[in-house]
Amino acid sequence: MDPLTEKQIRTSFVNSTKGEATRLRLPLDFAELPWPDLDFLGWVDPGAPLRAHLVVPRAGDTPLGISLRVPAVGRTSAMKSSLCQICLTGHASSGVTLFTAPLAGPRGRQGNTVGIYLCADLACPLYVRGKRQPLLRSGRQEESLTVEERVERMMSNLEGFTAKVVEG
Repeated sequence: MDPLTEKQIRTSFVNSTKGEATRLRLPLDFAELPWPDLDFLGWVDPGAPLRAHLVVPRAGDTPLGISLRVPAVGRTSAMKSSLCQICLTGHASSGVTLFTAPLAGPRGRQGNTVGIYLCADLACPLYVRGKRQPLLRSGRQEESLTVEERVERMMSNLEGFTAKVVEG
């Protein structure tokens, strides 16, 4: 992913108001982000821990920003592990969170949302590349896919989710 400017990020959001985009806080380590290892940027807002954000690059177009809501109370689960629906990394149950995104446009303003289980730290690209390891030892199952194929699968899964937000 090519590095993005603060302005590119703030103007990319399709499911939040301009005021909300102006008030969001960028990741604390924004100046040191490992851009070459990122296929998309995801972070929990340091100023509003119940808000998170995804910014996805698009070929020949401006990036696509999606605001997410984080549940106020951690979901309870009898499961000992959970799977991220984007990168397919297994985590201890606390390592995956149900995020919800308001739909873009009028339907979102009416309160309609779509949800997805994601890595709680939104670091899917780092897990796919083996740059970050989940706490659960068996989190990344051995696969015959190459890193490039896993990245392609992750981005395809993410594209499916972003399409639901944008198209409702």
